[in-house]
Amino acid sequence: MYVEAPPTTSGLFELIDRERLVDVLNCARDPRSVERYLHWDNLRHLEPPGGLTAEEWWWRVKKVERRPNMRQLPLLDKNAEPFAYNLPDSLLRSLHHVDQRCGGEVAMEEVVTSDRQAGERYLVNSLMEEAIRSSQLEGATTSRRVAKDLLRSGREPRDRSERMILNNYRALQFMHAELGSELSPEAVLELHRIVTDGTLKDPLAAGRLQRPDEERVAVYDRDDGRRIHRPPSAEELPERLRRLCDFANEDETSERFVHPVIRAILLHFTLAYDHPFEDGNGRTARILFFWSMRKQGYWLVEYLPISKILREAPAQYERAFLETETDEGDTTYFLLHQMRTIERAIDDLHSYLRRKIGEVREIEELIHDTDDFNHRQLALLSDALRHPDSSFSFGGHAEASRVTHETARSDLSRLADRGLLIRRRVGREYIFEPASDLPTRLKESPA
Repeated sequence: MYVEAPPTTSGLFELIDRERLVDVLNCARDPRSVERYLHWDNLRHLEPPGGLTAEEWWWRVKKVERRPNMRQLPLLDKNAEPFAYNLPDSLLRSLHHVDQRCGGEVAMEEVVTSDRQAGERYLVNSLMEEAIRSSQLEGATTSRRVAKDLLRSGREPRDRSERMILNNYRALQFMHAELGSELSPEAVLELHRIVTDGTLKDPLAAGRLQRPDEERVAVYDRDDGRRIHRPPSAEELPERLRRLCDFANEDETSERFVHPVIRAILLHFTLAYDHPFEDGNGRTARILFFWSMRKQGYWLVEYLPISKILREAPAQYERAFLETETDEGDTTYFLLHQMRTIERAIDDLHSYLRRKIGEVREIEELIHDTDDFNHRQLALLSDALRHPDSSFSFGGHAEASRVTHETARSDLSRLADRGLLIRRRVGREYIFEPASDLPTRLKESPA
């Protein structure tokens, strides 16, 4: 991917004829550069407003429209210059939407809010989805179906891809259950250790920053293999990680107010920019985003399929980084990209929940007496109807539903006794699979 770096505003100023300067300054703001927050690489291909040249238009955008409103951050680029951001209307609008739909006492579909245990089951499924998609984004090749079986069954991973997925799931569980309200360098290192355990060329690199005596990692284009980002030197990494944690721990009483969602996105950006680890930087950065959002009250984010959407358009994700890096550390490009991703993830989540509600209701219509099945069994039957090739185990059902092994055994055995699941022994364990004619059996199943 190639993003042309903008010409410097100081250099452009020297080129602007003084007689033209008044015309440039008085030119009306163009809605294209305001609403879309165009980077030079896009703006240079458009017809400039008011008879300006592309260079004159860019100088005006930077000098008149953006620079006076830039908010500097305590986070630095590799040249020790502060990153900064703007708050265009498009970003404020997205922040408002996320505030409405993702935090506080936001109203949510009945499948999450009506039953705490049912809600926990959807949370577990969401963590599984994020673990799978985030690992696939970083190169894991395991299919979603096999990955789900891995996480549900509790079996040992067979290869590096499966290990990546299992590690990511465990790291998300660590974030959810053990990562406290204060972020420390030690906690980030432990998170990275969990993410990369058993997957690195150097096993000792899990859970530690790169050292000055090692070859520094870089970021390369997915298509042509060209290097597109050289991160800061290894000597700087301990201080940069400390600075990142200090920023993460700021709150509303801090002198500098940063919107909570912007703070979470900037944690993601900064760790990915610093690339402090041999591998696993992207996965660790995304988990820090989830942690920060959850810490600041945006509980619904735990259900969002962020990595699924990023995986569908990885080039846009990379471009947002490059636009920031090439334009004087203006993180607004990355913020806008991530806000679009979050909003789309919220839409996908609502669609998913509406579909799941419909599936559960469909099953309830098929069963003569729904009181004969608990909500865990109904959810499992819903999965079985949607995925006839799925399989279930005592351990996997206990993990997904967050119940004891004995409760899981009772749930599955009862469904097998009624002929809705087929029980078979694999080694020392029992595996349960949907009956081939499950819909018919459900219709005929006695209350």
